[in-house]
Amino acid sequence: MTTIMTDVLVIGAGLAGERTAVEAAAHGNQVIILSLVPPRRSHSVAAQGGMQAALGNMARSAGDSPDVHFEDTVKGADWGCEQDVARLFVNLAPVAIRQMAHWGVPWSRVVPGPKRLPSGEIVEESAEKEGLIAARNFGGTKKWRACFCSDGTGHSLLYTMDNVALQLGVQVHDRTEALALIHDGSRCYGAIVRDLRNGELRTYLARATVIATGGYGRIYGQSTNAVINDGTGMALALETGVVPLGNMEAVQFHPTGVVPGDILVTEGCRGDGGYLLDKDEHRFMPDYEPEKKELASRDVVSRRMIHHVRQGHGVESAYGPHLWLDIRHLGQEHIETYLRDVADICRDFLGIDPVHQPIPVRPTQHYSMGGVRTDIGGRAYGLAGLYAAGEAACWDLHGFNRLGGNSVAETVVMGMVVGRSVAQDLVGSDFSFPDAPVRSAKAQVEQRLPALTTYGLEYVWALRQQMSAILMEKVGVFRNGRELVTAVEELQELQERAERLGLRSTGRGPNPELSAALRLPGMIRLAITIAYGALQRTESRGSHYREDYPARDDALWLRRTLATWPAEADLPRLSYEPVKITELPPGERGYGETREAAKKEGARG
Repeated sequence: MTTIMTDVLVIGAGLAGERTAVEAAAHGNQVIILSLVPPRRSHSVAAQGGMQAALGNMARSAGDSPDVHFEDTVKGADWGCEQDVARLFVNLAPVAIRQMAHWGVPWSRVVPGPKRLPSGEIVEESAEKEGLIAARNFGGTKKWRACFCSDGTGHSLLYTMDNVALQLGVQVHDRTEALALIHDGSRCYGAIVRDLRNGELRTYLARATVIATGGYGRIYGQSTNAVINDGTGMALALETGVVPLGNMEAVQFHPTGVVPGDILVTEGCRGDGGYLLDKDEHRFMPDYEPEKKELASRDVVSRRMIHHVRQGHGVESAYGPHLWLDIRHLGQEHIETYLRDVADICRDFLGIDPVHQPIPVRPTQHYSMGGVRTDIGGRAYGLAGLYAAGEAACWDLHGFNRLGGNSVAETVVMGMVVGRSVAQDLVGSDFSFPDAPVRSAKAQVEQRLPALTTYGLEYVWALRQQMSAILMEKVGVFRNGRELVTAVEELQELQERAERLGLRSTGRGPNPELSAALRLPGMIRLAITIAYGALQRTESRGSHYREDYPARDDALWLRRTLATWPAEADLPRLSYEPVKITELPPGERGYGETREAAKKEGARG
């Protein structure tokens, strides 16, 4: 087995991984990035709508500041976030925006003159603001602050970041997947990695290892995530038995995944003035949220949509009921300029033209607020030398609901912070790489392969489909105790069956079935962790909505779930830590739903 040594090993080549690598390399470290795909194919490239930062450049941004951004973020998180992390983030986001502009990101800019909003209001952009970075409106925010590049923000950011990484000499080993972390229970030393081209196993030894593998969306049956987003990094951390995952029950559904296909159409559609319509083309969101309408936070809008469909107002289709997203009134010029990717998605995948037809949409799994629990510097709990960044991490900016545009901003800001932590921690550090953990990790991986290369009793794709269906049906937008108990039991049964996986195909080289079989046990453990954490949390907070416990319970649950999975255990071990409140004490989020839930809880009690 080939051994490769480096200062910093980054697992994942999306925005968070590349920004971490750039910062670490800028401080003189040798950095290698591992990636399932070429970096510019990473899921970050699909981010459309914008990156939140309080610049105050637009007329509708007047009075914005990091303080306002902080309040929006904490309320959006339903007070589940770490407030010192939120403060650090909002202060650094404007720095990150301007740094990306310096590196070459072509941000959309302010054009002076009058602009008529969908509400009929006319906003005048003054001439002295011409050329400043523009912003659009996003859900759950008081000000227009989502900086954007048309609706291809992630594409522009990732291509720019990749160029900077290349200039700094960062090496990218693509078409590789990490199968196990090398550790001795107290320190991480790198990873055992499989080359997807030929099946070769390699040992990567590193003084610092960073997990930046993105989310786990593909363990759900309907997700906006790319096919590579199956929680690999989180599963690797959970497998150590000592690194906890934080708040895995916090799963975000985006209101506007297209039907069929579940491809995301950006929140920028609603931010720019799009409406949600029911089967009668009635705009229903003002009935539920008269103030924020379509721009309440994502968890609220998703629940309102599902509720409206349950009331019989959905549009029936061969793919199940859906609702409409209507942007026709924005006009062809606006759509072709600022929502052109949305137009292409509709024309290429749905065969409709959003200039003239409404878009079929439904809430779709989109984001994981949970992940590898880290401190404010991105250092993972449990193992020295291990870090995490981006969606794979829980440092914890988003609490139980992420605001649109805060994820793209987080990848860049947290990448900057984590890369700096890595560089600082490596100064003067000097340690050897012991043989025992390397041998243990190798053995752990090698013993899996022979069992999979023979015809087994269980088929990986059948088990994976069953896992995804359980999560969608029982651990979705709405949850209740009875279904969560059933979900945990059914997922545990799948876990036992996954021990008897075998391959229908042959070959250890570029074999998708083998890759799926190697990942499936970790995916099922993540699914159990989500369902079990949701069962134990007897309250509703942000995206975690218990129909049998509809109110938020700060007295009991103003705390973060930590899940570890000891060897031979049937279920994850859950513990809890208090949420850090530094500035803004818990209160109402400002959505009508909050008061309704309190009334229901009072009636139930």
